[in-house]
Amino acid sequence: MQSSSRLFNRTTRLSSAPVVAAVFVSLIFLSACEQNLIRLPGSMSSSNSNNTAALPPVSGPKYPEAETSTGAGAGTTPDAVVSNSEADWRKMLEPYLTQETPKLNQPVMPPAISAPVLTPIGAGTVRAGILLPLSGPNAPLGMAMLNAAQMALFDFADADFELLPHDTAGQPEQASFAATMVIGDGASLMVGPLLSRSAHAVGPISRAAGVPVIAFSSDSTVAGDGIYSLGFLPRNEVDRVAAFAMSQGLRRFAVLAPGDPYGEAVVEAFQAALTRYGGTLVQVATYHRSGADIDGVVKELADYEVRRAALLRERKLLEGMEDELSLNAMKRLEVMDTLGDLPYEALLLADGGDRLQQAAALLPFYDIDPRKVQILGTGQLDTPGIGAEPALVGAWFAAPPPDARAKFQRRYEQTYGKKPPRLATLAYDATALAAVLARSGNPYPYGPESMQQSSGFAGRDGLFRFAPDGTADRGLAVLQVEPRQNVVINPSPVNFTALVN
Repeated sequence: MQSSSRLFNRTTRLSSAPVVAAVFVSLIFLSACEQNLIRLPGSMSSSNSNNTAALPPVSGPKYPEAETSTGAGAGTTPDAVVSNSEADWRKMLEPYLTQETPKLNQPVMPPAISAPVLTPIGAGTVRAGILLPLSGPNAPLGMAMLNAAQMALFDFADADFELLPHDTAGQPEQASFAATMVIGDGASLMVGPLLSRSAHAVGPISRAAGVPVIAFSSDSTVAGDGIYSLGFLPRNEVDRVAAFAMSQGLRRFAVLAPGDPYGEAVVEAFQAALTRYGGTLVQVATYHRSGADIDGVVKELADYEVRRAALLRERKLLEGMEDELSLNAMKRLEVMDTLGDLPYEALLLADGGDRLQQAAALLPFYDIDPRKVQILGTGQLDTPGIGAEPALVGAWFAAPPPDARAKFQRRYEQTYGKKPPRLATLAYDATALAAVLARSGNPYPYGPESMQQSSGFAGRDGLFRFAPDGTADRGLAVLQVEPRQNVVINPSPVNFTALVN
């Protein structure tokens, strides 16, 4: 295939020093630090050549020895390590990034590239493509995810695994073209794309070629028939927090959600979870996605007018009474805004960002007391500083266990000098999985029997496995919002058999 027909004309390859055969036990990722190089256009052989370019060295500590390493290669210092900055990546990848967004229904042709053709794939070599928005509005996120994939290669890949990065520019048409190029280059797996519309565009091409895809989208509709979705699904988060809440004796629940696809998915998942565990969903309140009507919706959810009227009636009855019992009752009523209990014991807030903050602030205003009604949330509560809103302090939500992700974040910051975006761990886990399965010796490492193993895999976002429908099941922890830092109140399961069903 001519080099002028490439989106990314060549592969990004990590060539690692030999290590003792890695152990892949119980399908849990093992860390193995190995010598590695980044390959730019040119020979794919493991020897250094004039066509080989190493990334700039890290200005700071190099990768530490892996936490669980075996064999002679563990902890060796690489000749070249990953890029120190996004600018370094961009400088090297500039010739291969698309310059224009392709127009609908027109052929997508990358700029001509003067470089040697791809070296034929060698016996035993496994190639995987990674499709990310390396240009366009989502380029910073795409570059960060490529950085994370590079870290996973350093930890897990051997000399027979090659990763081929291609730019989707965040556009479905460009993603389709990138998928065609990856398949043409002999990839056995595609990692990415990021956006659901791009994943939908890639699906028919990957299925026709029999090449599985690990997409990053949290849209469950992209999954199935060889397409796996590694994104965070509200189903997992809601199921976990519902099971925990019921284990604490709560039985009657309400939901406050936006009237959009996300809110609808949360409500549906919550209802299914409560039915499974024996709870009751007594009230659902939805507001417009703009948030313009949140005030009125929360007021109605609080049954504020009825409860306020009940308080005023009780005060009037006690007026003029001089007995000690009546005086004490009047004194208690003076500090109350409403009278009467709500029909639910816990309230799930199915939102995040500004709308969540707005809704949470209205809860005590309309006398939904977080001290009496347990507040629940989705993974969108897994946000630094969320405890600055007093009404959310004490709320429970399910999210990946923070320890493994915190270690990843520290390594990323040491290497690249900045904090990784939240989705960077998805690229790390997907690439690590691809590299580990490639080392299994299976001639078809990405077949359903490998990808859908019931015991799952342990990644930087905790335990996960792919269900037969292509969506990801996750072993999540339950956290509680605190003013300074969220804390784990119920740890993530050590395996899927330990998960509450």
